[in-house]
Amino acid sequence: MTAVSEPGTTKLQIDLRRHLRELDEDRDLTRLICEVADASKYIVNSIRTGDLGVAGTSNLYGEDQLALDVLSDRILRKRLIHSGVVATILSEETNEVIEVDPNGKFSVAFDPLDGSSLVDVNLAVGTIVSICRGGNLLQPGREQVAAMYILYGPRTTLVYSTGRGVHEFQMNHLMEYTLTTENVRIKPSGRIYSPGGQRNLYTEGTEKYVSSLEEKGYKLRYSGGFVPDINQVMMKGTGIFLYPHLRDNPHGKLRLLFELNPMAFLIEQAGGKASTGKQRILDIEPQGIDDRAPVFIGCREDVETAEELIARYG
Repeated sequence: MTAVSEPGTTKLQIDLRRHLRELDEDRDLTRLICEVADASKYIVNSIRTGDLGVAGTSNLYGEDQLALDVLSDRILRKRLIHSGVVATILSEETNEVIEVDPNGKFSVAFDPLDGSSLVDVNLAVGTIVSICRGGNLLQPGREQVAAMYILYGPRTTLVYSTGRGVHEFQMNHLMEYTLTTENVRIKPSGRIYSPGGQRNLYTEGTEKYVSSLEEKGYKLRYSGGFVPDINQVMMKGTGIFLYPHLRDNPHGKLRLLFELNPMAFLIEQAGGKASTGKQRILDIEPQGIDDRAPVFIGCREDVETAEELIARYG
């Protein structure tokens, strides 16, 4: 077994499979992560060349599915089934858990193309994946054995964790993922904030929190895409993303299983924190596949300040 390097170190010649092997990861988990990586190669090609029109169907949240949503979902689903190690899968684009193999070791929840409406204006989008052991998808996020996202931007990058730190890989001209940064770390506090939601609907606690960030000189950096905004926090090692509870929507917007749990797992592995403003994201007991929650995620001290103000003012 090869020990993980010091934070922020770089090894350009190590590919994803070799990295997992050197960390002595479970062979089946390695296979599953590599299947997702392989699927992303087809997704990125579809983004570059595919039809951007609406597919004519809706997901269970009533949102129009773009053709790329449908295609990305099919690509990823096929690779997960092909892996031979998956018991159940759940996509944000479907309204039911798909039983794959009762003997499978893992359950997988995924958003095949988060932020897909941004593709037609050429902004970055991504794939988010959560992996749990066993066939039950309704587990708290702390039970995840791995989480990952792929960012399709000017470069295509893959970020993953199996509970042993966070590691970034870049797709090269041969469409292979090679290690760029090992053991990514987030600072205790930052100078960037990415606020989602309509500000005039913020509660008093959230409004006071955002105002305090502005008074401290934090710079607003918000793309409208969850993956690029989290990646900014992760790779700059600083900042906070928030999509809070609103006066007319106390449950927030982002989905627990597909978006919040995997990102919270990754952020915590990098030394950050993820909270609803009142509770650790990874401790939430999911009640259904469509659960949502508010989120404050990023630098630990910044998240704790949000929790303090929300506890005081609501």
